[in-house]
Amino acid sequence: MEKQTNGKTRTNDEEKIQESHEAQANMWKFVFGFTELAVIKCAIELGIADFLEKNQEPISLNQLSIALGCCSSSLYRILRFLINREIFKETSTKSGKSGYVQTPLSRLLIKEGENSMAAFLLFESSPVMLAPWHNLSARISSKYNSTPAFEAAHGKDVWKYAEADPKHSNLLNNAMACDARVAVSAIIDGCPEIFEGVNTVVDVGGGDGTTLRLLVEAFPWINGINFDLPHVASVAPHAIGVVHVGGDMFNYVPKADAAFLMWVLHDWSDEECIQILTKCREAIPQDNGKVIILEAIIGGEEESIIRGSNNEKLKDVGLMLDMVMMAHTSNGKERTSKEWAYVLNEAGFNRHTISHINAVQSVIQAYPS
Repeated sequence: MEKQTNGKTRTNDEEKIQESHEAQANMWKFVFGFTELAVIKCAIELGIADFLEKNQEPISLNQLSIALGCCSSSLYRILRFLINREIFKETSTKSGKSGYVQTPLSRLLIKEGENSMAAFLLFESSPVMLAPWHNLSARISSKYNSTPAFEAAHGKDVWKYAEADPKHSNLLNNAMACDARVAVSAIIDGCPEIFEGVNTVVDVGGGDGTTLRLLVEAFPWINGINFDLPHVASVAPHAIGVVHVGGDMFNYVPKADAAFLMWVLHDWSDEECIQILTKCREAIPQDNGKVIILEAIIGGEEESIIRGSNNEKLKDVGLMLDMVMMAHTSNGKERTSKEWAYVLNEAGFNRHTISHINAVQSVIQAYPS
């Protein structure tokens, strides 16, 4: 009996030591977690993925450093770091030298790539968007959630800042367009039927109109109204089948068969969401109109994964986004399915459905009758 007890004790001690070692290893990753964001940003700015994509064959370090105008030893260290994370791959050139090629991950860093995430990463890694994170603890340590983190860093909220800074506004619009290309593709593949019988769509908070342009290309019977703040709508590029309208969604929404909102409502509190959704309900036909919402749906206790994702690797993204909302908006948050049901019911929508697509977001369709 004593031997078994000693054996169990040794086993428990070994497990505790192993857990301690794993905890230390994980903590080092957290300590230097910023390096991944910074080095990937560096790779985008250098144009590594763009150059490799154009050549379509292994490129030696010497060729790459000359083409990019980089210090070869520093570039080697950057590539070594990224290859360890499966961003780029080392292989042999035709002459037998060591060379570099693309991977599925690195192709997402091509600046003008079809499914590129480069613009989104450049936006989130900009000094403007990083600064509020240093004010996060100050915000939540106050009982009443005093000054929002973004406002504490910059003296105004994210929307007023973008209005006053055209360069930052452009970064924001490019990031949203980047996500639109991914999300709209997932809608077209996963649930194209949601646009059957819909002749006019108003994209509320539609940015530069990328979302509507892609929807009109896929569903050419749609007439699109891209609705955003005047300083955004006034510089949106021309797109066939799309008109740009400036205005404030808290005051009114242009009339259409369907109102479309993608990654808009998570920027606002429940009360503000109810105001926006009420304006959307007033803009659509009460008998057959609907509001189409694309948002992440984070898991409640009853859900084992983040809803809205067919890929479990995305399950943590919703929780990350919730932290982003806390840092970058005044009252925004990601919501569970129950929380979405609450704001929709309060805004006068009697029923809604949820469809999951291969993206971070889910598709919510809300009906007034």
